[in-house]
Amino acid sequence: MGRDYIGVRIASKTTLEINFRYKGCFCRERVKLKPSPSNLARAERFRASVVQAIENGSFNYSFTFPDSPRADKFLPIPHAKTVTENFLEKWLQEQQDLISSSTWKGYDKIVRNVLIPQFGQHDLTNISRKYIRDWVKTLNAGNKRISNILSVFRIAINHAIDDELLDANPLIGFKYKRNTPPKEEDDINPFSIDEQSRILGKLEGQGRNLFQFALWTGLRTSELVALDWTDIDLERGVCIVRKALTQGSSKAEKTKTTASTREVKLLPIAIAAVNDQKQFTFLAGKEVFQNPRTLDRWEGDQAIREGIWHRAIKLSGVIYRRPYQTRHTYASMMLSAGENPMWVAKQMGHTNTAMLNKHYGRWMPDAHPEAGNRAALLFDAAKIDNQQLISFTHRSQ
Repeated sequence: MGRDYIGVRIASKTTLEINFRYKGCFCRERVKLKPSPSNLARAERFRASVVQAIENGSFNYSFTFPDSPRADKFLPIPHAKTVTENFLEKWLQEQQDLISSSTWKGYDKIVRNVLIPQFGQHDLTNISRKYIRDWVKTLNAGNKRISNILSVFRIAINHAIDDELLDANPLIGFKYKRNTPPKEEDDINPFSIDEQSRILGKLEGQGRNLFQFALWTGLRTSELVALDWTDIDLERGVCIVRKALTQGSSKAEKTKTTASTREVKLLPIAIAAVNDQKQFTFLAGKEVFQNPRTLDRWEGDQAIREGIWHRAIKLSGVIYRRPYQTRHTYASMMLSAGENPMWVAKQMGHTNTAMLNKHYGRWMPDAHPEAGNRAALLFDAAKIDNQQLISFTHRSQ
C-alpha cells in the first residue's frame, strides 16, 4: 500500500499492529483499523504518540491498551521509591551524613529547585535519556550550571541502580554543552597597591588585620575564617591551611582539594597583621579572626561583606569588588614581581601552574630584562663559525 510505515504492519483484514519498546520489552499491540493508506498513517501517528509518552514518562499501559493481555505485566509497582520525588527525598536524607555540609546544600538546592519540579511525579523507571536531553535544551542556564545539575542527577540514579530500582543509568556517558561565545572579561580584577592602601585605611582593628592578611597570603575566604591560632607558626613563618568553613556549615571541613592542604609562607606584611591580631584573639587560643561586632568566628563570605567590607569599599571610593578578589590580588602581585609560578601555585593550593597560566597569565613577566643576552653574545653568528659552535656544544655536554 505505497510507502513503508514506521512500526506499523497489517495484522488482519480489520486490524493493524504497532510495535514499540517499553521497560526493555518489545511490545506488539493491535488497533481496530482496516488496512488502508490513511489508516496506516493514522496508526503510525498513534504509535509515535505512544513512543513520546514512554520517553517523557507519562505512558500508562493499561489505560492506553486496556484489553491487552500485557497490561497487568506493566502495572505500576507499589513502591514509594519508584516515584522520583520520594526517591530523591530519601536519597538526599541518606547523603546528609556522608558528604560535607556545603556539598549537601548544593545537592539539596538542585534536587528541590530543579529535579523534583521537573521529574518528581514521574516513575523513575520511565525517565529516558531523550527526555532528559530535550529538557536540558530548554534550560536557561550556562554549561557549568547544566553540568552540575546532570552530575547530581547521575549520582542519584546510580544509587537507584544500587537499590535495584533501575537496570541502567540513562545519564552514563551523557554530556551536554552549548556553544557559547568566549567571555570578553573574566572575574579577575585585582586591587592595585593604591586601592589596597585606601581600603585598609578605612578599616581598623580586626577588620584591617583580616584583609591585610588576606591580601598577602591569598587564602580563600573559607580558609581564612577557619584559621585557628594552632595553625600559625611564627617561628617558621608559615600558616598551615588544613580546613575550611564554608557558608552555612556548622563546623570546619577538609579543604577544597588535597593540594589545598598546605603551608603558606607568611610574608612580612602578613606577619605584621598576625602580630597585631594577637591582642584580640590570641589568649583564647581559638579562631584567629573574629567578627568584631559579635566577637565570634566569622560565618563566611556573606557575613564579612555585610559586616565590614561594603562600608570600607564605599568609604574608600574604590570600585566595588567582592572580598575574594584579595586572593586574585595576591596571585597577581607575586607573579608581577617575578616570583616562581610553581611556588605561587603551591602557596595558593594548586598542584601545578595550569590554573595560573589560565587565569593570571597577563601578570606573568614575559622574561627577565636580561634574559637571552648571554646566549646572544655567546652565539653571535658574526663571531663564531659552525665548527666553533660544534666545539662549544661538545664542551657543554
